[in-house]
Amino acid sequence: MKTFRILAAGLVGLAFAGLAHAAGGAQKHAHAPEGGWPFEGVTGQYDKASVQRGYQVYKQVCASCHSMNLLSYRNLGEPGGPFYDPAYPNPNDNPFVKALAAENEIMNQTPNDAGEYEMRPASPADRFRAPFPNEAAARAANGGALPPDLSVMVKARHNGASYIYSLMSGYPDPALFEDREVQKDGETLYQKVLDVSKFEALGDHTPEHSAYLVQPAGQYYNPYFPGDTKPNFEGDPRHAPPGGFLAMAPQLTKDRVEYTDGTEATVDQMAHDVAQFIAWASEPKLEARKRTGLGVMAFLLILTVLLWFSYKQVWRKVEH
Repeated sequence: MKTFRILAAGLVGLAFAGLAHAAGGAQKHAHAPEGGWPFEGVTGQYDKASVQRGYQVYKQVCASCHSMNLLSYRNLGEPGGPFYDPAYPNPNDNPFVKALAAENEIMNQTPNDAGEYEMRPASPADRFRAPFPNEAAARAANGGALPPDLSVMVKARHNGASYIYSLMSGYPDPALFEDREVQKDGETLYQKVLDVSKFEALGDHTPEHSAYLVQPAGQYYNPYFPGDTKPNFEGDPRHAPPGGFLAMAPQLTKDRVEYTDGTEATVDQMAHDVAQFIAWASEPKLEARKRTGLGVMAFLLILTVLLWFSYKQVWRKVEH
């Protein structure tokens, strides 16, 4: 009886936890791009052209705030990397990787004769340049928010690359927001409000009639970001739109990046490419691991067949 009561209490607790989660708001379910991800599945591989473009998006858009502390520039030229060249088995010798690294300046670890630390071009052996010297500087430059490191972001977020893709491409069009005047202490302030009935990307969550979501100052609404919109929703809280508010403003706008291969830089394309680059950064040895896994499975299959026939041969005269 005591065990039954404990199990019943646990189930009730889980039920209330589920209700609390629902009451706290939920993000819209992340989705993969049309056609899915090429690196999924047993034999999946990264689309190298897409990963290369994704590095360009990261470098020109994301690197000003987000670090990749676990990556070195030489990783870009290693087998499986986006800029691997068989002519240079040692990625430190790859001239293209050298050029990519040299585009970034980092501080020397040893002082000069005057005791000063000088800046120098990065080499392939150096880690990716961090945008801020420390956490305090990062928060000061971003209104108190700390931009997360992207080295293993696909591993750290549910739905991985699909979450990044959906988040980056899921912001409402700024044209949908309206400026609303607010009087506070005799001063006229302005709020950004979104008529969620006009935001068709909400799908089934789109209300039939006008209902306004007030965007907090310094925050930006995204339906794929986990949070709670009820306190900022001027409507039935049971129908508050999914998602939450984050400190990162929409970063991808059409043609913000000029791709070197001539690909059209739409928001969807840039989100797809940068998500695939971050997926590669999170697991750069994925292709080698899958090749090894397939070889091991083939070996085990052959071994199983041999063991079966050996068993039959050795025990053929013994009744079972």
